[in-house]
Amino acid sequence: MTLLRTPPSHERFLVDVGSLEWRRKAACRLMPADMFFPAGVTGVACEEAESAKAVCRTCDVSPECLDFALRTRQEFGVWGGADEEERRAILKSRRA
Repeated sequence: MTLLRTPPSHERFLVDVGSLEWRRKAACRLMPADMFFPAGVTGVACEEAESAKAVCRTCDVSPECLDFALRTRQEFGVWGGADEEERRAILKSRRA
């Protein structure tokens, strides 16, 4: 079992994220991390986010990555093929 603390902007509690072995199979593991963290949400940043999402579409562990991001409330970047706004929408729909 792996426990991670949620980001500081959220109520502090530990989240069981299960095994993180999926990371070893991630298509992005050898790519520059900044590719998945575009600065902004318009213009070039949109193009960068789409490039990151294209990598995610080829990834065998994209579902696990997205689940990790949702469970740990990752605030920034592209995780499992979803950007910040998309993840917020997923979380909002789960609460409804």
